[in-house]
Amino acid sequence: MPIVVNLDVMLARRKMRLNDLSERVGITPQNLSVLKTGRAKAIRFSTLEKLCEVLDCQPGDLFAYETGAVPQERDDDADASRHQPGAQSRHEPA
Repeated sequence: MPIVVNLDVMLARRKMRLNDLSERVGITPQNLSVLKTGRAKAIRFSTLEKLCEVLDCQPGDLFAYETGAVPQERDDDADASRHQPGAQSRHEPA
């Protein structure tokens, strides 16, 4: 995905752990982890506002657009296809 999430960079700059941010923002650590690893499909403006408030940053500090970035195939994509009728994963024989 050409949108790169720099949440881990901001956490390091603020010397904050993901669990601490989770408590201060009011989001589960699991959901923040999904965002941090770039697996999130969307983010609410209210969530972005809280993140920026707690991390004392701008939205552009958390996200970057990189042209030519290649989407990575993730194992969770393959796992999700197993739950769709008729879908095959790369791990299952045809």
